[in-house]
Amino acid sequence: MQEEQLTPSAQSHQHEHRSDTVILPAPTPWPMVLALGLSLLIAGMVTHWVISLLGLILTLRAMFGWFFDIFPHELHVAVPVQTGVMKIASTRTTREQLPVSADHRQMLPVETFSVTAGIKGGIVGGIAMIIPAALFGLLKYHSIWYAVNLLAAGGFVSWASESTAFLCQFHLEGLLAATGIHAFTSVLIGLLYGAMLPMFPRKPILTAGFVAPLLWTGLLYSALGVISPVLNARINWLWFVISQIAFGLVCGFIVNLQVKVRTPQFRSLPFAVRAGIHSDVPITKDDDQ
Repeated sequence: MQEEQLTPSAQSHQHEHRSDTVILPAPTPWPMVLALGLSLLIAGMVTHWVISLLGLILTLRAMFGWFFDIFPHELHVAVPVQTGVMKIASTRTTREQLPVSADHRQMLPVETFSVTAGIKGGIVGGIAMIIPAALFGLLKYHSIWYAVNLLAAGGFVSWASESTAFLCQFHLEGLLAATGIHAFTSVLIGLLYGAMLPMFPRKPILTAGFVAPLLWTGLLYSALGVISPVLNARINWLWFVISQIAFGLVCGFIVNLQVKVRTPQFRSLPFAVRAGIHSDVPITKDDDQ
């Protein structure tokens, strides 16, 4: 393929469009020369000043050369075009397209819980979770404050090296810290239950009481060593799982008692479906009738 470079004067006088050529920007070596010059200019700072001088000369020359390739008129080349007929064929077999409804796809769930439902479930579930945690401390350490202080130790650096006897005693700051951490976490997980349970409406007890607690217990087991080494060294995972199951069962039960909020997808259904009437009328409208 031969290229014919056009000078600025030839470009200014060429107004007629030639169908056998395509006008493209002329190739120029100055960007590569500029990159080489800048590389040598920087490399000379750690080697020898002569290399930097050579890089400066190449940089200035490339800047001037590149500038005059663009201004006052950009250089172009005329590339000849070879026309031909290209036959496009496919070896794939065509299949008949299945009929698709013109309506939008259904978005599930059509009903969900409100934000307050998740908050209520998280609060009641957090209260229920205290019972097995306190029972664990009472049976093993003869103190209900062990689990409270152990949770607070995750936020107090000074409690990292404290003894078991210290954690079994009552500390007001530990009670306040553990209450804040437990309340905040319980509300967040309650909101998660409110958003998750409508997605699994068939078996809410199994999902809320066992699947979800075991899922995030496994996630916490793998990450607790980084989040809180104190909790990771002292936590009893069997009782922790029991506490999580108690939270999940109570929280899921409270959330399911709340009234569901209907989404716009539900409100767009026909009246017969929204009213709960078993009808033979199809959901989609038949324009031919």
